[in-house]
Amino acid sequence: MAAPEHDVRYERSTLVLLGVGFGLVGFDRWLMAPLFPHMMRDLNLNYSQLGSLIGVIGVTWGLWAILMGPLADRVGRKKILVATMVTFSALSCLSGLATGFLSLLLLRGAMGIAEGTFTPASIAANSDASHPSRRGLNQGLQISMIPLMGLGFAPIVATQLLQWVPNWHWVFAFSAIPGFIVAFLIWRCIHDRLPAVPETHGHQKAQRWLDLFASRNVIVATVGILCAMGGIFVIGAMVPTYLVKVIQLDVRSMGLVASAVGFGGFIGCFALAGLSDFIGRRPTALLGFVCAAALLSAFSRVGANPWLLFALLFGVALFAMGLLSLFSGPVATEAAPLGLIASTIGFVSGVGETFGGGVAPVIAGFVAQNYGIARTLDFAFYSLLLGAVVSCFLVETAPRRRKSGTTQDAATEHPGRASIGAGGQINASSD
Repeated sequence: MAAPEHDVRYERSTLVLLGVGFGLVGFDRWLMAPLFPHMMRDLNLNYSQLGSLIGVIGVTWGLWAILMGPLADRVGRKKILVATMVTFSALSCLSGLATGFLSLLLLRGAMGIAEGTFTPASIAANSDASHPSRRGLNQGLQISMIPLMGLGFAPIVATQLLQWVPNWHWVFAFSAIPGFIVAFLIWRCIHDRLPAVPETHGHQKAQRWLDLFASRNVIVATVGILCAMGGIFVIGAMVPTYLVKVIQLDVRSMGLVASAVGFGGFIGCFALAGLSDFIGRRPTALLGFVCAAALLSAFSRVGANPWLLFALLFGVALFAMGLLSLFSGPVATEAAPLGLIASTIGFVSGVGETFGGGVAPVIAGFVAQNYGIARTLDFAFYSLLLGAVVSCFLVETAPRRRKSGTTQDAATEHPGRASIGAGGQINASSD
């Protein structure tokens, strides 16, 4: 029986809808950073508490993204997508009613649970709707919406709204409206179904989850993504306040400069992963860390020059955010044992989110509170330098490099494996 014709229109509408939805996840997550200079005055908050408020979302997001993936397979994508989008949008709105640190912390933690649950369901729904030949591109476009809308548009929208509404409380209130609209559209337009173009997989020997730790690149990718997140997430959390308190930019100029993190990160999600197809994963990772660290060092030495600050921060984000895409995408995929690709990607990105996105901002908040907020840039700088060292231990797995080069790395990464299979993973062969 012939397979049904693939529905390209549904694929495109799903990509647009889930891309916007994923972008709203990032928007709600990072909306607080540019508003914090006003919030800390009204709620008597400090820098250490800022790190905790940013970090708690990372911890709960990462844990629930790992735990809730199987739930989407059992109950379907649509129910989870609608419920979680309504939930985290409402929680973002309620953040404007918070009266102190504890209430904000609880709201942000609950928001992380909702957004972490939304993440695997939305990526899976995108995969279900995509033709296999476009699945990687579609998922890359979806993921890139977080830096674009969360770190790019959120600072601009927040700081511009402050010019029109009575106070920061109203900014949080308005943030819920787009989420409710998208949740309604998901309910109307998205439906649970199997991929329209079926794929045939041969029977493979069952793998244990612990087998993924036999791959050196899984360990290196996990540590590498921690270093990259320790750089870019600390920058995303602390730079808006740094620009106001240390550089003494006005609020609108701060919003412009801070938006560079999102726009640079948006491009970096594609640029570094694409570059690695040609020059290799290891050289690209090393280049990314070195360039991000060098540009951050230059950024920390610039005064009140908004456009130069924007350009430097754009470059930092391009390389640092691109590293997240590189490690959680092709590096993790090609490092995965046969049959454990999804588990490997989930582990690498989940651990990175929990600790790099959760714990690192908390540490940075402690550093800001006790040593000054300018020192948080040093924390991010050394995190990126450590990543450069870690990336030197990557085993090269880029298919183009492996076809034109050596097979020695294959034996080092996966003993008894030598050939590259579909998707770029190293296929097993018996000795």
